[in-house]
Amino acid sequence: MLETSGLTVRFGGHVAVNAVSCAFRPGTLTAIVGPNGAGKTTYFNLISGQIKATAGRVVLNGQDLTALGAPQRTRAGLGRAFQLTNLFPQLTVLENVRLAVQAKAGAGLDFFRIWSDRRDLLQKAEAILETVALADKRDASAASLPHGDQRKLEVGILMALEPQVFMFDEPTAGMSVDEVPVILNLIRQLKQDPSKTILLVEHKMDVVRELSDRIIVLHNGELVADGEPEAVIASPVVQQAYLGVNPEETEAV
Repeated sequence: MLETSGLTVRFGGHVAVNAVSCAFRPGTLTAIVGPNGAGKTTYFNLISGQIKATAGRVVLNGQDLTALGAPQRTRAGLGRAFQLTNLFPQLTVLENVRLAVQAKAGAGLDFFRIWSDRRDLLQKAEAILETVALADKRDASAASLPHGDQRKLEVGILMALEPQVFMFDEPTAGMSVDEVPVILNLIRQLKQDPSKTILLVEHKMDVVRELSDRIIVLHNGELVADGEPEAVIASPVVQQAYLGVNPEETEAV
């Protein structure tokens, strides 16, 4: 279980995330939604360690991660994909995944010796490329890939790290209509593992409806709704805060 307790961050006099307490269980995909500026990405940054909390705690399987930086939280089991892809642009597709496999295995960073000594790690990296449909581009540089393939590569790197928690921040952002289903299928595959917890920040409500087991809503940095997708989407607070609909006007119509 991943849990945030009273998680808060202030930037000067502005409270960007205000005392958010929430628990996320294995085997579930939770969508985090809210209007622009609601604090969704900031909440993600607090969980993954990109920014330091002013108050509150982040706990994973009983381990308090609050004082740890992002690399230590990754080693503890938090895997994060960003709105902007976070790759080694000059390395090949295979090398990007190989490094992640290598890091997970604790095998050091010697590019040449490790791959001659540990064929099993190379095979694992190649299998991941098959899973994310990038095997045919294994020797291309990450920088040369179209945006959709870069997103797939980032998912592959996350898979190689074998996190307990997968965190996706708008994974379909900037993707063409044709590219979106590939990423959604990868997330569906991850959902099939009951030991994994998935958090998803996403603006596209059709994606949220299809993938999520649960929705939490942030508004002005506060948690204002939490529950099953249909009930949360239909709630007055979401109609007003997220969809911009006045329930009274809807009833009048």
